[in-house]
Amino acid sequence: MTDREAKSRAVKILAKSIYRDLEAQGFDEKQIVSLATELISEVTTKMARGSSDKLPQQVA
Repeated sequence: MTDREAKSRAVKILAKSIYRDLEAQGFDEKQIVSLATELISEVTTKMARGSSDKLPQQVA
């Protein structure tokens, strides 16, 4: 198993574990989807900042 495959497997296990924990704590599906949406938003924002850092600065 490559490092990439191992990390992919670990992410799936972690996701399932987090889901089960949230469910056990009384969160419903809608709230869990909301959490997932917020996580995606955070990653998207960070990626956008990272790519804008790589763009050349425009001179006014």
